[in-house]
Amino acid sequence: MSVIDYSQKIPNNVGLSEDRTLQRALEQWQPNFIRWWDDVGPEGSTDHEVYLRTAVGVDPQGWASFGHVKMRDYRWGIFLNPGDANRSIHFGDHKGERAWADVPGEHRANLRRIIVTQGDTEPASVEQQRHLGLTAPSLYDLRNLFQINVEEGRHLWAMVYLLHKHFGRDGREEAEALLERRSGDENNPRILGAFNEATPDWLSFFMFTYFTDRDGKFQLCALAESSFDPLARTTKFMLTEEAHHMFVGESGVGRVIQRTAQAMNELKSDDVARLRAAGVIDLPTIQRYLNFHYSVTIDLFGADQSSNAATFYSTGIKGRYEEGKRDDDHLLKDRTYKVLEAAGGQLVEKDVPMLNALNEVLRDDFIKDSVAGVGRWNKVLEKAGLPHRLTVPHKAFHRNIGALSGVKVSPEGRVVSDGEWAANVAHWLPSREDRAYVASLMGRVADPGRFANWIAPPVMGINRQPVDFDYVRFG
Repeated sequence: MSVIDYSQKIPNNVGLSEDRTLQRALEQWQPNFIRWWDDVGPEGSTDHEVYLRTAVGVDPQGWASFGHVKMRDYRWGIFLNPGDANRSIHFGDHKGERAWADVPGEHRANLRRIIVTQGDTEPASVEQQRHLGLTAPSLYDLRNLFQINVEEGRHLWAMVYLLHKHFGRDGREEAEALLERRSGDENNPRILGAFNEATPDWLSFFMFTYFTDRDGKFQLCALAESSFDPLARTTKFMLTEEAHHMFVGESGVGRVIQRTAQAMNELKSDDVARLRAAGVIDLPTIQRYLNFHYSVTIDLFGADQSSNAATFYSTGIKGRYEEGKRDDDHLLKDRTYKVLEAAGGQLVEKDVPMLNALNEVLRDDFIKDSVAGVGRWNKVLEKAGLPHRLTVPHKAFHRNIGALSGVKVSPEGRVVSDGEWAANVAHWLPSREDRAYVASLMGRVADPGRFANWIAPPVMGINRQPVDFDYVRFG
């Protein structure tokens, strides 16, 4: 089970050849996936030879091999972590029972909904990032973009496998629909709002991979607790690949900050106009991008009170982040949790049943993790001897989901009037001018070891290769 068979048309470690009906169905889906990739995957990348990692097993030690692969020839497959025949359910109303190898009929609709929603995010991010390869700041960064793209494509395969294997005709139809929706399309958009936002530049890309892929980490961790064992095993391996996506985001923003700090020290100034004249991204603009991507991402966790979240937990479909490490009864029927609402022009906390607040629990786990990374970005400024610091906005800021939707709140957490919001929004979120300036810096740097002026080189290369390695060979 741990070794992946690349001799088959669809690489896998799930014994696909032993289920000929499933194999034929997935082989019929495969050409549609390739057409989708050709139509809206990374633009102009077909003949590029890219230094990619390819999974060769699911063992944490030595699970991947590296080498130059033509993007169009990358082998997408279906990989599950090894199963445990004695695994039991460890939360919800079925706690202590044997984990499900198949979908219980009464949970079929909810499980399908969760898998489709997760699956829809994977091709969406590829579509959002389609044009970024044309403006990559280095071959190192271009390679990282393409690595993320092919892995998001593989994560789509992981969800499609579950739909085909466990959900019959409904699953096959949902798998087709995953290739029909398009990010940002007016008539057939992606399911979740953040995956219909444009990713027009590399600062947006780094923020997206830091914040939005981190949402992916927490959602996948919650699904890795699922009583539906095939889903749990699938998402556990997806998390192995997801770690690199968050690394690209955190290190990318850190390198942007490092280059800006260097320019600030050279100019002995934090004046925005002087820094922009020097061709770097000023810290206020970085802060506004941070505010936008953070706030859009925390909306992905859903409403702060949700009967669906309660149902998913009680029925064992979706757990909490690191469920097994939590010191409670894992039933939560008598527990409460604090959520925010606006009352009398202020934000106030109120206690609600924890089962209904599980979206908020997961959101707060995400916030804690995100704040830690922003602290590491501030270490870059501290090391440069600068007093400036980036901050994470209040979780009620710029919300469009749940009880806080439509409430105007400043980044500091103060409820403001519509007039005050309108007067300050250009200081809090990226303006048209900010985006135009950042866009003006974008241009492909295609020589090994060279980097765009607005970003610092990384400390080390990929897989012990030098920074000036030929990570991408253009066809």
